[in-house]
Amino acid sequence: MGPPPRRRRLPVRKPVGIKLSALLVAAALLLDRLLGEPRRFHPLAGFGRLAVWLEARFNLDGRGRRLHGAAALALLVAPGVALAGWLQQQPVVGALFSAFVLYAAIGLQSLHQHAEPVAAALARDDLDAARAGVSMMVSRDTAALDAEGVSRATVESVLENGNDAVFGALFWFLVAGAAGALGYRLVNTLDAMWGYKTPRYRQFGWAAARLDDGLNFVPARLTALSYALLGRTRVALACWRAQAPAWESPNAGPVMAAGAGALGVRLGGAAAYHGRTEARPALGQGAAPQGGDIARALKLVRHGVLLWLAVLATAALLVGGVDHA
Repeated sequence: MGPPPRRRRLPVRKPVGIKLSALLVAAALLLDRLLGEPRRFHPLAGFGRLAVWLEARFNLDGRGRRLHGAAALALLVAPGVALAGWLQQQPVVGALFSAFVLYAAIGLQSLHQHAEPVAAALARDDLDAARAGVSMMVSRDTAALDAEGVSRATVESVLENGNDAVFGALFWFLVAGAAGALGYRLVNTLDAMWGYKTPRYRQFGWAAARLDDGLNFVPARLTALSYALLGRTRVALACWRAQAPAWESPNAGPVMAAGAGALGVRLGGAAAYHGRTEARPALGQGAAPQGGDIARALKLVRHGVLLWLAVLATAALLVGGVDHA
């Protein structure tokens, strides 16, 4: 008798998920760098107009309750997330669609497009232009801000939006693909529109605010850790531990405390919102921010993105090494 026939080895499917994710993240960031924020029509701007229309019908005269807000949120978010979840599974088209969704969801270049003109206006002592620029970035009253106040507001916005418009979207893309990034940004947009503790939105915006808090819990802490690792690490971690719990937002507190500590500046303090001055806790350690600190904050966010890319590329290489072992 001859030797027994050799069993045919079934081909092992290579775990390409993290590799494809790394390529799609790099592609989306490249698109963001080359194209920036769409000038004519941004998908989130269209979504915002739809949200305004729906809120006017679910929150008549500001009498909408929590259930009304939750229903409006579900109607605005669920269909798009479901469609994205299906499209991202399709061959070829799914990859292209996913890269586009992530490009639309992140706003790294948009941060630069909004913050750099403020820094430039401060550098030429044009306070009116600086106030006008920062008013496009923050919800606080800006008409009476001095140069220090404009710098503080801009640095705070850059640090916080580093999480909201960049790292949060990247995190949920890596967790759940295009559907995750889209759902995160839509909820984040609704929180920015409805998440105020004003008579009109205190009840109606509750669901959007709470869901946004939940979705941001992990990304915000990863963002804070990234800031800390890339700046004055010990100071940043100490500020995060000591100062973040006093901040009203459970996610903005860690992000801005760590970011301020990493930069060596002091943020927070009193700020006027809708005609009322709010006493906010101090964040960070060091001198008050100046115009030049805006560029430093943008650099911190950029370096954070490079750090995430490096970690993602390393993970993809390790997966490849294990696969070929």
